[in-house]
Amino acid sequence: MAGATPMAATTPVKVYGPPLSTAVSRVLACLLEKDAPFQLIPVNMAKGEHKSPDYLKIQPFGQVPAFQDQSINLFESRAICRYVCDQYASQGYRGLYGTNPLVKASIDQWIEAEGQSFSPPSSLLVFQLVFAPRMKIKQDENVINQNVEKLSKVLDVYEKRLGESRFLAGDEFTLADLSHLPNAQYLVNGTDKGELFNARKNVARWWDEISTRDSWKKVVEMQNSPPA
Repeated sequence: MAGATPMAATTPVKVYGPPLSTAVSRVLACLLEKDAPFQLIPVNMAKGEHKSPDYLKIQPFGQVPAFQDQSINLFESRAICRYVCDQYASQGYRGLYGTNPLVKASIDQWIEAEGQSFSPPSSLLVFQLVFAPRMKIKQDENVINQNVEKLSKVLDVYEKRLGESRFLAGDEFTLADLSHLPNAQYLVNGTDKGELFNARKNVARWWDEISTRDSWKKVVEMQNSPPA
């Protein structure tokens, strides 16, 4: 693991992992929204660096991302994002994780929906449609079809919700929306399943709005840049 991308002169947090990882990109988008200084530390997963003893000290499951803020180690992307929002509450976009308990509860509710309802089928589709071909793994059409159906049902719920409010947790962009960006980016722009989003009027409007935020555009630039 070598190399770093400093964002500011103040002590930066460290994020370990490739920006192409959906979980890593979720954390990067959050850090950028909060104007939080960070270093992105590459992890060569092909060489097994994520299973090295040193890496397992900060990420016991040997996955990405790992996150360090001086003596603090965290490893689950949504937990990292919540920490970043609280730690940098007074800077960057202050409404990302709400400003009162009721708003936070609504945001948490939709983060849970993302993690439990949206992420499982969308993650399987991203793997089957995007990463399996790159890894020379045969695609499973049954898995693809089953998860298109599952994701369609989830997006039907979102379509109704987004007809009632501009964003998932209310009328302001929050961590609930941000958390959907990584998987949706791959599905809309990297597969033939973009119509799952674009064919639903409210979902399409929502996607267009959240995916054009400066923070996410910077993450996509990082994904498209060759590794240092």
